[in-house]
Amino acid sequence: MICFDKLWRTMEQKGVSTYYLREKAGVDSKTIRRLRANDNMETKTLDKLCTALNCRLEDIAEYIPE
Repeated sequence: MICFDKLWRTMEQKGVSTYYLREKAGVDSKTIRRLRANDNMETKTLDKLCTALNCRLEDIAEYIPE
């Protein structure tokens, strides 16, 4: 399973809100809900997040074996 817990920590460290992701990075509220639920994400969404946060993929997601 891919877990996005690191995303919320990275956002907190960088002082970025979900409002910023919606308004400035083009991530809609439905996608933010899906991130909170650790649902599947498209790679283009992951790219938007990494670009907006100026970080690497491993800073926002991690694989957790089930």
